[in-house]
Amino acid sequence: MSNSSILPAVTLDELLAALSHSSALIEAAVVVGCLALAWLIVRLVRGREVPPQSVWFGRQIVDGVLFPALALALAYAARRLLPVMGVPLALFKIVIPVLVSFAVIRLSARVLTAAFPHSRVMRLAERVISWLAWLAVVGWITGLLPVVMDELDDIHWKVGGAKVSVRSLVEGALLTGFVLVLVLWVSAAIESRLLRGAYGEELSLRKAAANAVRALLTFFGLLLALTTVGIDLTALSVLGGAVGVGLGFGLQKLAANYVSGFVILAERSLRIGDMVRVDGFEGRITDIATRYTVIRALNGREAIVPNEMLITQRVENSSLADPKVLLTTQVQVAYGTDLDSLRPKMIDAIRTVPRVMADPEPSVQLSAFAADGLELTISFWIVDPENGAGGARSDVNIAILRCLTEHGIEIPYPQRVVRGLPADVPARPSGGPPGLAV
Repeated sequence: MSNSSILPAVTLDELLAALSHSSALIEAAVVVGCLALAWLIVRLVRGREVPPQSVWFGRQIVDGVLFPALALALAYAARRLLPVMGVPLALFKIVIPVLVSFAVIRLSARVLTAAFPHSRVMRLAERVISWLAWLAVVGWITGLLPVVMDELDDIHWKVGGAKVSVRSLVEGALLTGFVLVLVLWVSAAIESRLLRGAYGEELSLRKAAANAVRALLTFFGLLLALTTVGIDLTALSVLGGAVGVGLGFGLQKLAANYVSGFVILAERSLRIGDMVRVDGFEGRITDIATRYTVIRALNGREAIVPNEMLITQRVENSSLADPKVLLTTQVQVAYGTDLDSLRPKMIDAIRTVPRVMADPEPSVQLSAFAADGLELTISFWIVDPENGAGGARSDVNIAILRCLTEHGIEIPYPQRVVRGLPADVPARPSGGPPGLAV
């Protein structure tokens, strides 16, 4: 029988024999003390109020990153002290890998939840990471993991002048994933600090800086991960050329959206909070990401617009240089109404509406001689278009109606004049010109 098949069984038997020793009770008490001390420290540091979406603390004490990290540090310190005190180690051979796995799972879960709060793919990624972490713990405790890694190291080939094995690829993938999680964590923390208390133009600039920091951290993190595993970066030159060709052809739309996102944030032609109309969709910009922009309409619907569309197509921005927006409404009054005395009264009534600006002041103009009366066009300005135009126009119409009612001004109904033919004129047969038959 080969050594690879005997090693796990022997290691497991030795571990079970050590756990049956009386010193295992001392180790268990030390482990419980480490967990209790870690819980107490996190509880004191966190305080009563839990920060929202906190990676360190989580929603509870044990589901953040700080608790397993402190427990792992305390357990590792106890593992170094117990042999000095003459206590043989058995339980800590299981506790340390379990705490490492627990810390990795909590770190990945909290970071992915904070970075992608509504993504179902991230939920699946959390489960995959949890299964891999626990399987690695079982393999390490039983001694199977080192054997498997040695077998994977024997499967290798050369890429250029570098030796690449299956083990290096697995380790590279794991290390790259860990680096990406750390990059997401750091970039999310930097973005949160940059966007805190920012508004309008300053918010867009800080958003651009946050996106640039995330891109740079991701790039250098991947380079560091590949270098740490031992992969020669010069061997990836051919792959880099292929990726460049792919970006030039198959991924040109995706690359254009990313470049357009940075251009929009740098030029500040569109800012978070602006009221815009794009491709017939009108709403307020709530987020400008590197690939797309989120526009939220007043009725709650949201449109995800690729950034390239905002660069290449016409975009109406109601608040680029000035947030003030001109609104109009119309009303008819009867012929013979004294407009010289009515217009100042209507302007005073419109000024009472809270959302109407006093400067520029509202105006009432005679726009047309309609069939049923004098048509008046009322113009007024608002400074908060993000709250919608319908409510402001409705309030102005109500104020105008109240003003006309108070002063006895009639809003004319449609009028038609019907003239009958004399009795001695014979009626034309049906089918004649319309309007001549009686």
